[in-house]
Amino acid sequence: MKIGLLQCDSVIDALQGKHGNYPAMFSELFAQLDSRIELTVFNVIEGEYPEDIDAFDGYVTTGSRFGAEDDLPWITDLISFVKTLYQANKKLVGICFGHQIIAKALGGQVVKSDKGWGVGVSVNKVLEKSQNEAWMQPAKAEMKLIVSHQDQVVQLPKDSKVLAASDFCPAYMYRVGDCFLCVQGHPEFSKSYSNDLMESRRDRIPHDVIEEGQSSLEQDVDDILMTQWIVNFLKA
Repeated sequence: MKIGLLQCDSVIDALQGKHGNYPAMFSELFAQLDSRIELTVFNVIEGEYPEDIDAFDGYVTTGSRFGAEDDLPWITDLISFVKTLYQANKKLVGICFGHQIIAKALGGQVVKSDKGWGVGVSVNKVLEKSQNEAWMQPAKAEMKLIVSHQDQVVQLPKDSKVLAASDFCPAYMYRVGDCFLCVQGHPEFSKSYSNDLMESRRDRIPHDVIEEGQSSLEQDVDDILMTQWIVNFLKA
């Protein structure tokens, strides 16, 4: 399987030495599942895109410190590319920022949540109506993934279906039609990186939110299961 990874940010310099950059995180994640998966990285901030969208079986976005509503030329270009993929019925999986960009590109709405920061391990219920999604195998009643976000999708695009949700994030995982899958969580983040990322953001995240987020890292996470679902979706 050939996947185009749309890189929408880089790990800050202070953390790259210990944790690497986002392409390496995704490479290691997919390698745990299937060493035959090939990732080709496109740094969309630098304007890199595939010459032929059909050269890949599907695409995956990284997260980003930027917001879907930021008025930046590269974000405008990314939105245009997302629309191109959708019109061509190409598979795309949006992670965090990508989950929000897809909503914005296709007519949904993204806002800075009045619930504040979501950090640490997020526990979300897999909705009962999602049980007939053949690619969501092995099945599980809840999804635990690391999160790091302020923005949330509050209005879904047309032809969307929510697959997993919580009170904190009602549109945690959804799909648009049969070609786009969107998840707010980060299967590629390690607990160590999540902890250090929270520490690096003490100037903007309330102390009690960080403490609760760091405590939540004691829980198991479903990173490999989510990656299996992503691969199943891209193959479906």
